[in-house]
Amino acid sequence: MRLPLPAIIALFALSILADLYIWKDIRQGKSKNRWGWSNAYAISSFLLWIFLAVIVAMPRRSLDGGVYAVMWMLTVYLSIYIPKALYCIFSLLGRIPCIFGAKRWKWLNYVGVATALFGFGTIWHGIAYTRTHTQIVELTLESNKLPASFDGYRIVQISDLHLGTWGTETAFLLDFTEKINSLKPDLIVFTGDIVNQKTDELKPFEKILGQLKAKDGVYSILGNHDYGDYVDWPSAEAKSANLERLKKIQKDAGWKMLNNEHDYIYRTAGGRKDSIALIGVENWGEPPFGQYGDLLKAYPVDTKHNLRDNNFKILLTHNPEHWVREVRKRSNIDLSLSGHTHAMQASFDILGKRYSPAAFRYQTWGGFYTENGIGEIEDFGNPDLSEGLVRRLDNPSLYVNIGAGEVAMPFRVGTSNPEITVITLKKK
Repeated sequence: MRLPLPAIIALFALSILADLYIWKDIRQGKSKNRWGWSNAYAISSFLLWIFLAVIVAMPRRSLDGGVYAVMWMLTVYLSIYIPKALYCIFSLLGRIPCIFGAKRWKWLNYVGVATALFGFGTIWHGIAYTRTHTQIVELTLESNKLPASFDGYRIVQISDLHLGTWGTETAFLLDFTEKINSLKPDLIVFTGDIVNQKTDELKPFEKILGQLKAKDGVYSILGNHDYGDYVDWPSAEAKSANLERLKKIQKDAGWKMLNNEHDYIYRTAGGRKDSIALIGVENWGEPPFGQYGDLLKAYPVDTKHNLRDNNFKILLTHNPEHWVREVRKRSNIDLSLSGHTHAMQASFDILGKRYSPAAFRYQTWGGFYTENGIGEIEDFGNPDLSEGLVRRLDNPSLYVNIGAGEVAMPFRVGTSNPEITVITLKKK
């Protein structure tokens, strides 16, 4: 888990400014005991600053430390200071009339208190409820390139389990696995980030991972967290051994990893044997994430095959930026499946459209996207969760699963529930 120095300094500064502002508001209030309240607030704020200092000082990249405790402590801290910040915003708005010599709008202080309480409740609802309640998104995709024997083929996509977030608690993953198996998929694909920092996080979950079942098996790729880049290893050999253990655990669970490789899925109908190509790249990351993915290595050019051949092709690539910057420009891969964004663990449905702060960082942050034929990306957003939607694969398309786990803070807010995506392929 990264806590860069500028972010740490900013967090301390904003916390102190918010507390000084609220302390002053309490002192200027009309309560008879305002001095007592302000003194109590000052003491509690000072203790919270010490709490933040402890969080910052705790090891986050050591082999022995782990990130589990830091995540929970930081979440508790922010669940207090985000509501404080909301109060300050409304209170400051109430002071705008003072600039023009008018009286302060003190009623906005009460709005600020209500908003702060709502924010606090929303965060803890996201901790206690949203992060443990899975959403199943159903999507039907039509293509005239799809071989006839694959008409009705069902693919379940899952992504970003980040199992280290759960410590040793296995209840969520067990329920998640049972939900997937109940869908009776033909194929299960996992699009990266099975851990937060290191392979040891998988120990409590190894048996459950092996319970995932599909007719054509479980395929997986690596995400940026899977390489061990967030741990200070004693040697390059130790880091490499960590990654090899991660690969072995997935292999022992019956999963097949596609590390810059491809495979074919076969179906027979009417005496004819058809196939679709399943391609997997390692993590294709923009800085500061490592650049391991190689599309040409995953699907090499030969006399029969190339990135623009007539085979129906599905690509597993962890980072959706790979599709935006490379895949759609140099191939005719029909469908790419990604994760990585988590919708920044916060999304909200407003007037039939889904919004997330992830949109400020990623052009393709969640849901279905396609190229419109003239190089522009068409955003269909997240499907209506109440009913499956039908989309056409006339051009290179992408689906971004918003993941099942968390990183940095163990909560999911609004409609950003853990996601299981069910994709049904139809012959157009």
